[in-house]
Amino acid sequence: MSIGSDFHEESRKVVDQAQGQGPLWSLDLIPYVLSTLDAFVIILSCIAGGIGYHLVTGIPIPNLLPCCAVGLMASFIYILRMSGIGYYDLPDSAKPGTEITQILLCWFSTGILLAFFAFLLKIGENYSRGAFVTFYFVAPVGLLALRKFTKANLASAVTSGGIRRLDAVLVGDHRELAALGPRDRLALFGATDVKEFRLSGDSDPGERLVADKKLFRAVGDFIRRNNCREVLLVLPWNDDVRIDFVREHLKRLPVSARLLPDLHVRSLSNFVSSARQRVLAVEVQRAPLSSAERFVKRAMDVLIAGIALSLLFPILILTGIAIKLDSEGPVIFRQRRKGFNGKEFVMLKFRTMKVQEDGLVVVQATRQDPRVTSIGRFLRAASIDELPQLFNVLKGEMSLIGPRPHALAHDSYFEKILEDYAFRHHVKPGLTGWAQCNGSRGATPTVEAIAERVRLDLWYVNNWSLWLDIHILIKTFFEVARKRNAY
Repeated sequence: MSIGSDFHEESRKVVDQAQGQGPLWSLDLIPYVLSTLDAFVIILSCIAGGIGYHLVTGIPIPNLLPCCAVGLMASFIYILRMSGIGYYDLPDSAKPGTEITQILLCWFSTGILLAFFAFLLKIGENYSRGAFVTFYFVAPVGLLALRKFTKANLASAVTSGGIRRLDAVLVGDHRELAALGPRDRLALFGATDVKEFRLSGDSDPGERLVADKKLFRAVGDFIRRNNCREVLLVLPWNDDVRIDFVREHLKRLPVSARLLPDLHVRSLSNFVSSARQRVLAVEVQRAPLSSAERFVKRAMDVLIAGIALSLLFPILILTGIAIKLDSEGPVIFRQRRKGFNGKEFVMLKFRTMKVQEDGLVVVQATRQDPRVTSIGRFLRAASIDELPQLFNVLKGEMSLIGPRPHALAHDSYFEKILEDYAFRHHVKPGLTGWAQCNGSRGATPTVEAIAERVRLDLWYVNNWSLWLDIHILIKTFFEVARKRNAY
């Protein structure tokens, strides 16, 4: 049973043929290009409406700056609202049929908001009411025409192989994948060229398990290289063992995952998806943060880290001099850690020990540890040794707030004994975090200690907000002053 059964006949013919080598569209740029074109049409309609109204009425054409301002405000409101419902994203923007009702409702409600703001800000004297009415009825015509034009071009790019979904992957049983035709992929992705990974069809359970583990290593590598955001699973729903296996391995990847109806379910329910509706699927794992949330968090990291480095620069210099005078060795200690999506990076710290461990065996610091230098004991108690990680924050390897990263040796061990440990890598590691602010700081000598830290870290991942980050930052200052578990 085909999922996308109501796509254009022309698309069917082209998809079933060998795909051409047309120009490759950048998938990430498509929403920005479409929203920019809408903004251009709205601003141009506002200017044209103002000029046209004054020409028809014989009134001299006034300063066009108010027209530009109204057009900018209208485009901001319109694009913000349409972006919220996925209007500019694939596959919606590549599906046939212009969303006439959706566009008109959004535009006319935008006009009502504009009129309200005009009344509130008392700008009616600078902008003609007649020009506004003209603009109000000209703009939707342009928006509808533009949508029809862009859909035609996107459909052409899709059917010629010019759009390839590198931000999503298909993982599934070979029989289920074989039944997922080109039109089904159009309905699911808005593209036919989607990277797929086929699980083993070996009848021997042992051989199949080895092959599937190898496959998921390749899936993880592909997702990390291409910054994929979604995994679609096509598996028989009665194969509980394999579904559990897939879910277990997806925990290590910060992506959303959806399970599609299998062949049996589709045949029982006469399952057909409209090209204008999202395909029904079961969410088995949600993405940790949305694009907007990641942008806000990153902006906060760059702003605060930049200011902190500027203010603390004298302390950094004095600390480096003190370390150099106190003992032999480098000022900065470098150690490999796992960050977002399990990617390795080199974390920076002021050296506080006589040793520099970074291998298969890393011994955690303990109270009165003889490896800690004289100046190092003070630096660790005051958390000054962590300040170089502000450079990791600026580079995007870490965040100000997040689960504290552990040495690779500890990561490997903790992943084996704690089922949900890998979820910590669904966000960037942080200078401080919810666990550290709640007493789970320093060494983790017992399984119970690391389990408590993971529980607090996962609570942070699942409940993130900008205000929570600010709350943790403020709480961190008091935690540092208490010097709890700092040695």
